[in-house]
Amino acid sequence: MTEGRITLDELKSWLREFAQLVTDHRDELTTLDAAIGDADHGTNMERGMSAVIAGLSGDTVGELCRQAGMTLVSTVGGASGPLYGTFLLRFGSSAGDVAELDATGFAAAMRAGLDGIVARGKAEREDKTMYDALAPAVEALEAGKGDPLGVALRTAAEAADKGRDATIEMLARKGRASYLGERSIGHQDPGATSAALLVRAAATTLA
Repeated sequence: MTEGRITLDELKSWLREFAQLVTDHRDELTTLDAAIGDADHGTNMERGMSAVIAGLSGDTVGELCRQAGMTLVSTVGGASGPLYGTFLLRFGSSAGDVAELDATGFAAAMRAGLDGIVARGKAEREDKTMYDALAPAVEALEAGKGDPLGVALRTAAEAADKGRDATIEMLARKGRASYLGERSIGHQDPGATSAALLVRAAATTLA
């Protein structure tokens, strides 16, 4: 990726846009979760992201993401709070105490966040989780090193959407959905759906 630097204000806009998308899609996320989970993903994520936005603070990328990550861990129940919180904590640790990120630094921070999710949830490809949307997006960012940032982000968002859609035909192997066995097939994963919104928000606000 080339061109442009991502400022602290733009990263805050990313989180605000993600929060808005979560609110806009709250009922969809909850309906998806009702089919294979606890029927609370939409409401939990809305509550958590509302708390994040209400308390946005930090003079560096690292401080901002650490604060946001800890807020999610402390306010969101179930698996989504610890997983999204870990993503942001690892993202912030990778970025460090800087006021802005270049495209390469952003991709590295996204990879660190994804690695944090894997370490926390032990998810692998085709387990029917948020990993299935987020991993293709991170891989697209890493593969698009020669592309303008906006192009790379849009490609990443498309990859996340495809990964989300692919979860419909997957057999769940992690989380509550795994208890359903074959009955989990035919349902889109709510975590992959919210993860795709996270990447879409980045493409909208950081490009």
